[in-house]
Amino acid sequence: MSERIKIVEVGPRDGLQNEQAVTTAAKIQLVNDLALAGVDYIETGSFVSPKWVPQMADSGDVFAGISRQSGVTYAALTPNLKGFEAAMAARADEVAIFGAASEGFSQKNINCSIAESLERFTPVLAAAADNGLKVRGYVSCVLGCPYDGDIAPDQVAWVAEKLYQMGCYEVSLGDTIGVGTPLKAQRMLEAVAAKVPMEKLALHFHNTYGQALANIASCLPLGVRTIDSAVAGLGGCPYAKGASGNVASEDVVYMLHGMGYDTGIDLAQLITAGKRICSNLGQQPRSNVALAEIAKHSN
Repeated sequence: MSERIKIVEVGPRDGLQNEQAVTTAAKIQLVNDLALAGVDYIETGSFVSPKWVPQMADSGDVFAGISRQSGVTYAALTPNLKGFEAAMAARADEVAIFGAASEGFSQKNINCSIAESLERFTPVLAAAADNGLKVRGYVSCVLGCPYDGDIAPDQVAWVAEKLYQMGCYEVSLGDTIGVGTPLKAQRMLEAVAAKVPMEKLALHFHNTYGQALANIASCLPLGVRTIDSAVAGLGGCPYAKGASGNVASEDVVYMLHGMGYDTGIDLAQLITAGKRICSNLGQQPRSNVALAEIAKHSN
C-alpha cells in the first residue's frame, strides 16, 4: 500500500476569509462538497471578532448547516476563550490557535509580543483539555515576514516547541507570505523537527511566488506527512497585492498522487467542489490542475 498523506483543507476558513463576501449557503455547500470528495479534515470556520474578520461572522451558521460525514473532522480557529466557547456551541470537532515566528507580525497582527500571544492561549488549551477537544497550533511567517524580513529557523523552532509543550497535538508551519524556496523550507523544517517530532508537524505553504509545490516536494523526504491547502487556491495574500495565497488542494493532490502517495481524495470531485465555489465568487479557480482538467473536458 502507498504511504498516506493527510490533507488539511483550509479553504472554507483561511481561503474564504481573504475573499470577497460569499453566502452562508455557498460555504455550507463547499464544506459538504469537500467531504464528499474524500477530504477528512476541513477547517470549517473561525470564531474571531467579526469586527476583524467579517467574512467569518456566520461560522456558527455554517457549522449548524453542514451535513456531517462520519470520519471527517470539522475544525474551527479560536483565538481566545470566547472564540473557544462559540466553537464548542457550534460542535466543532477540533480547534486551532495561532502564533507567529515574527515579533513584527505578532505586534501588527494581534498587538502583542510572541510570548504574550502564547500566554493568551493558556486558558484555551485548558478549556479544550477539560472538554476533550484536540488543539492544533499554527505558526505564521516561518519563511519570511512582511515587516521583519527573513526569520531564523531557530526562532520558528522555539515557537513551535512552545505550542507543542502547551498541548497542541500538531503544529502547522505557515509560509504566510509565500516567499520560501526549497532549501530554506528544508532547513526550517529540520530545525523545527529537532524540537518537535516530525509526525507532529504540518506544512502550510502559500504560493505567492509560485514556490509552494516545490517547497512541499522538497520537504517530503524529511518525513513530514501532513499538508495544509485550499481548494481552488482560495485566499489572496493581503501582504502582496494581487498575489495568490494558499497552495491549491487540487495541485497538491495531483502532485502527491503522481509521486505514489495516497490522500484518500477523489481529484475529479475536488475539482468540482472548487469550480462550484469559484462560480459563487465570480472567479476562476487558481489551480493549474483544475484549469487544465476543466479545459480538457469542455471540448
